[in-house]
Amino acid sequence: MHSRREAIAAKVVGRGRELDLVLAAVSAGRDILLEGPPGTGKSTLLRAITANWGVPFVLVEGNAELTAARLVGHHNPARVLKEDYSSDNFVAGPLLEAMTGGGFLYIEEFNRAPEDTVNVLLAAMAERQIAVPRVGVITAKETFRVVASMNPYDSVGTARISDSVYDRWCRLSVGYQDAAEEEAIVATRTGCTDTALISDAVAITRSTRNHKELRRGSSVRGAIDITAIAAELAGFGAEGGEGHRHRVLDAAMLALSARISLDEASDRTPEDVIKDIWERHFF
Repeated sequence: MHSRREAIAAKVVGRGRELDLVLAAVSAGRDILLEGPPGTGKSTLLRAITANWGVPFVLVEGNAELTAARLVGHHNPARVLKEDYSSDNFVAGPLLEAMTGGGFLYIEEFNRAPEDTVNVLLAAMAERQIAVPRVGVITAKETFRVVASMNPYDSVGTARISDSVYDRWCRLSVGYQDAAEEEAIVATRTGCTDTALISDAVAITRSTRNHKELRRGSSVRGAIDITAIAAELAGFGAEGGEGHRHRVLDAAMLALSARISLDEASDRTPEDVIKDIWERHFF
């Protein structure tokens, strides 16, 4: 088990405690709910585990269009008209794909899924099998797990999760990583060797998370994009008047303006706030 854990950890930057807890839960046959903001490495961690186990990783986005029928599957309408209903013309949905493959069904933004869909999912979790009309009973392989994630800080378009739903899961709160780990992530994802650029990108991105005028800050993905864009600008010979600092500003405007959300009481633009953070960082 120790060697397997180390092999998985080699694919993930930091997250030692979270890896231990998630790996222990899924190894014990439990399903798990991960709560935390986007861009905190949840799917990366799960992909590393499933790759090591050699099982499928089935990703589903929770939203109003994720109906129970879409989650489970459906009969091919053209073949039904031609041949009638049969198990041969049934198209498996992500839930059945994960069950029959013994994989992880990962549902992002779980609290955006319709209640009927959640009920079907919970039944499959409880019984480890599901009855599909005109197909039969589908039984999950032993390694089948359901993992869901949700952002507790985003209430727009979400539903309240009931106590009975929470009772089905093990739950882990996942926060942002520290600056050093985020810098390592940016370096890995971009291949950039300019440590000063990476440090500036991470510092500016992290500052969006506690700015008084922002309701939502950016994940490390903002720093990844700042670094990549600024590196490209340097390659173009774009100086912007003051070289490095202005390349970082231009890149931050592109990378962060859609990733941050202003507080309702603020009368400024995202660009105003980004420039304010940039000025505080450099000056």
